[in-house]
Amino acid sequence: MRGIMSRAFESVFEGIDDTSDSTKFLVRVSYLEIYKENIRDLLSSNPKNKLQLHEKKDSGVYVKDLSSFIVKSAAEIQKVQDTGRKNKQVASTNMNAQSSRSHSVFTIIVEISEKDMKGEEHIRMGKLNLVDLAGSERQSKTDASGQRLEEAIKINLSLTTLCQVIAALTDTKATYIPYRDSQLTRILQDSLGGNAKTVMCSNIGPADYNMEETVNSLRWAS
Repeated sequence: MRGIMSRAFESVFEGIDDTSDSTKFLVRVSYLEIYKENIRDLLSSNPKNKLQLHEKKDSGVYVKDLSSFIVKSAAEIQKVQDTGRKNKQVASTNMNAQSSRSHSVFTIIVEISEKDMKGEEHIRMGKLNLVDLAGSERQSKTDASGQRLEEAIKINLSLTTLCQVIAALTDTKATYIPYRDSQLTRILQDSLGGNAKTVMCSNIGPADYNMEETVNSLRWAS
């Protein structure tokens, strides 16, 4: 019953264990959510505080004051994730008893220090973003109003922007990629373009009552 994230944690440290003792590793993790286009630190003592996005020429887009924890085992990462997950924004709707009202991004950064033939140290870095997207729910079925409706509007807006970014990246004639149209796509900017690899898993419900949502989810994912 373990999910993709738990298996990814184990895979990272299995890879580290398989390398030579002369190679040094540093693994850092962070966990954020995007709720109504506001960024929150799920590992903070005040997870409802709003954080700001900044950009540097050399390192790209980053979240200012986002917590980062050094971890030394899969069990330690799992403990960090469990802590952050308790702070996620969830609520009940007519379609889902535990509906995610935000997108969340769990980031693992692995730094590797290796010595070359001359004994000089070289550092490389890799990043894995594990993204849990909130589902798109139709207002006519959820009967959402007030805060729930506002959440749904923001969720659907960022999902649409993500779709537009992917479409632009795969269109050879595109001259503009709308990363800045949502917080989600700005944060994932270096994970969607360049030399990044992206995999999408679409979770759908088996009920025939939700057939239209299922078809729309598959179309969106494709």
